[in-house]
Amino acid sequence: MELRHLLYFKTVAEVLHFTKAAEKLHISQPPLTRQIKELESELGVQLFIRNNKRVELTDAGRYFLEASESLIRQLERSKQLVRQIHDSVSGEFRIGYISSTSQVFLARILQKLKDKFPLLKTRLYELATTKQIKALEEGKLDVGILRAPVSSIQLEVTSLWQDEFSLVYPAHRKLACTPDELANQAFISYNRTYAPYYHAQFLACCQRLGFKPDVVHECNNMHSMLRLVENGLGIAIVPTSIQRQYPFLALAFKRLTDIPVHTEIVMAHHSNTQHPALNDFKLWCKSYAE
Repeated sequence: MELRHLLYFKTVAEVLHFTKAAEKLHISQPPLTRQIKELESELGVQLFIRNNKRVELTDAGRYFLEASESLIRQLERSKQLVRQIHDSVSGEFRIGYISSTSQVFLARILQKLKDKFPLLKTRLYELATTKQIKALEEGKLDVGILRAPVSSIQLEVTSLWQDEFSLVYPAHRKLACTPDELANQAFISYNRTYAPYYHAQFLACCQRLGFKPDVVHECNNMHSMLRLVENGLGIAIVPTSIQRQYPFLALAFKRLTDIPVHTEIVMAHHSNTQHPALNDFKLWCKSYAE
């Protein structure tokens, strides 16, 4: 049995028509018919029931189709692995990300990397934007998902999406969101040193809403911030997309659509980076972001 037997059989089984299968394979019908008969003779079974009106798979044919598809997939994967070994597409791919990055978004990208580069080991690092910039400049990360602005002439930056802000508070509470009421609330925010630009945007939102926030708790992780809010220790201002990431938390969100303050999520890498997985990673990030 040769590979062409499997390919010819699979094609006929998919279209259930010898003439159409021959056209798809770019051969004439008689050689295709001979190859199928040779395959049936070697296996000692009838794979197709065929008459003048139609072609159908036998029970044995249906089983062999499933087995053939599995063998062909395995062969394709082996070819891919051989190419990657030859091209040295292995080792590590180091990815930085901020804590507000969607886990679903990350999981999709990682699955695509695994499918195309099965020998590649991905390393994930949750880091603030400032730390990612430094790590990217020093070659300690291959790529980062971070928050604009990225003030580094060494890095190439690609915009992924923009996000407005929302007030977030415990689901059981009612919040009028007037300047006087907000001024009397305890707020939870990122640490100014850990995320200076995010902190500046938080203050800009408060200024636009007409109050000065009383920040009683500071965090360096979005999940920790939301857990504190859920437990009644304060309220927060966060990117609106966060709401989709934590549906299991008992939180209420009020979008701040009337203030012109937004945050931009970007992807960055060193301009000299030559990692073979980088271009695919960029393409997939842009595709999922859109």
